[in-house]
Amino acid sequence: MGLFDSIQHPANRPANAMPPAGNKTVEVVFSVLPDDLAQFRALPQAALANPYDTAALTVLALCFYPQDKEAALAMLDFLRGPRPLSPFDKQFIRDRFMDADYVPRSYFKGAVPQNDYLPSEPYTVAVSENPYSYTEHGFARLFLRSGGADSPREIKLRLAKDGKWYLWEQMILSGIRAPESSNPWA
Repeated sequence: MGLFDSIQHPANRPANAMPPAGNKTVEVVFSVLPDDLAQFRALPQAALANPYDTAALTVLALCFYPQDKEAALAMLDFLRGPRPLSPFDKQFIRDRFMDADYVPRSYFKGAVPQNDYLPSEPYTVAVSENPYSYTEHGFARLFLRSGGADSPREIKLRLAKDGKWYLWEQMILSGIRAPESSNPWA
């Protein structure tokens, strides 16, 4: 066999290999919004069967923070699996919510500064991948678009031995444009 013979016959991927990445976007739809941790864990997406569901659930969990911090942190711990939030993680989240409780809502479809980031129904989060999303074995780097930001924000997920995708880190709480109601120049 020649050095480049395999180019014409690509190698088979092992069963547990990462999926090929492209420019795919998956819309995760929540037909109902949970009221508490038990309902959150009962959502079909809470099976954590793919990285898109886990990414969208992260947005949903962060939306709880302004009304019930403990429930939001418990939801995030659930999404992180065997790696719960550290005190640093909790402080980081607390700091991000000091001035702006609308950031996580901005990732739902229809939530823009002009309507004070009120999402449209059904509640939908679009999660995208790019050709580099699966370059690190066992991890997925996906992207979410905010209605108040010009570029997508990254979220990193990890595939565990149990076949579930867990939240590894999120960069979705960065500042965005303020809601129009709080902008004296609008």
